[in-house]
Amino acid sequence: MHIFTFFSSGYTPDRVHYDIKFIINQNPGQKGPGFFFIDMVKRIVIQGGYGAFHEIAALQYFESEQVEIMPRDTFKDLMVALRKDKADYGIMAIENSLAGSILPNYSLLKESPMKIIGEIYLRIKQNLVAIPGQTIADIKEVLSHPMAILQCQVFFDQYADIKLIESMDTALSAKEIRDKELKGIGAIASRLAAEKYDLEIIAASIETNKKNYTRFLILGNGKDSLPVGEVNKSSIHFALSHKIGSLSKILSILSFYDINLSKIQSMPIMGMDWEYQFYIDVEFSDYELYMQSFEAIRPFTSDLGILGEYKRGKSILNI
Repeated sequence: MHIFTFFSSGYTPDRVHYDIKFIINQNPGQKGPGFFFIDMVKRIVIQGGYGAFHEIAALQYFESEQVEIMPRDTFKDLMVALRKDKADYGIMAIENSLAGSILPNYSLLKESPMKIIGEIYLRIKQNLVAIPGQTIADIKEVLSHPMAILQCQVFFDQYADIKLIESMDTALSAKEIRDKELKGIGAIASRLAAEKYDLEIIAASIETNKKNYTRFLILGNGKDSLPVGEVNKSSIHFALSHKIGSLSKILSILSFYDINLSKIQSMPIMGMDWEYQFYIDVEFSDYELYMQSFEAIRPFTSDLGILGEYKRGKSILNI
């Protein structure tokens, strides 16, 4: 996108970025003396290292724009970077078609002022990678994220001598192998990670489920939200007490307003016996009816809130 800014002596990159945002907020669309066009690179914070599936999700979602990938070790670190304005957008995995939901991320979303502004589904192809010149017979240990290991368990059941070791991230595991020149050790990682760290793919597409998808959320501050006419999906949270029919009432109301429930996730509320926090995704074609349904369920819930309103995401098959 194009924005306006100016330079003066003593400016640092961080100060320039701050003033760019200030000028946009104070002078939308302004032109004149002291202003000129520049192209702004979007800063995208991800969990994991370069070559992680989060990076692939970022590149696919912002495919027509210039981006700077900013790796972080944990999802909590990702949210801190967004909150402190160290990045413009964040990419957060929320669920996988085989391994299920990443439950701690729901709490991070609820506790954060950031909003979901989009989503993307990636077909996840896991690969066994290692220092070039080796075969699978040479591999004694394999490092990777627990979810990646779970996705590939059936493949490794054929190789009882290979020890599976959990690590923080798929791409960081690949990086460690390259940095330390570890022979006899492999990693489960993306093709992009293999390319970035000059590793050889010993076995390709080793995931058990060939319809293995991960859903990634795109997070922002909500200031550049979509026009209402383009919004057709929303993520909502609310609490319910453990009473007969409490959830049934919510579902009946949503159905009455022609709202499609595409996802439901429940989590116990800490310190509250038998009370649950629900996270639901709803899809709709009429924004006004969606808002009416939201207000209709309010009397039957507590802690009702919207995590984000956005456009239903596309699926990427070939990565």
